[in-house]
Amino acid sequence: MEWVLAELKYKPMTFEVVKNGNYVICFVSGKHIPLDQLLYWNVEKQEAYYGPKEAQERYEELNKCAE
Repeated sequence: MEWVLAELKYKPMTFEVVKNGNYVICFVSGKHIPLDQLLYWNVEKQEAYYGPKEAQERYEELNKCAE
């Protein structure tokens, strides 16, 4: 499979494809995330996460800075 980077607009419970592609990059790990496997993202920050571990790590990082 040829990797083509997509550009998305993340919304609550869904996302909109702004530029066609088949993957995005995890903000935390840098891993490729196929769009059909994308389940975790942050609407406010417009960031994608590979899985729950990366999402939790980013959540903790953001909340640590807010304290």
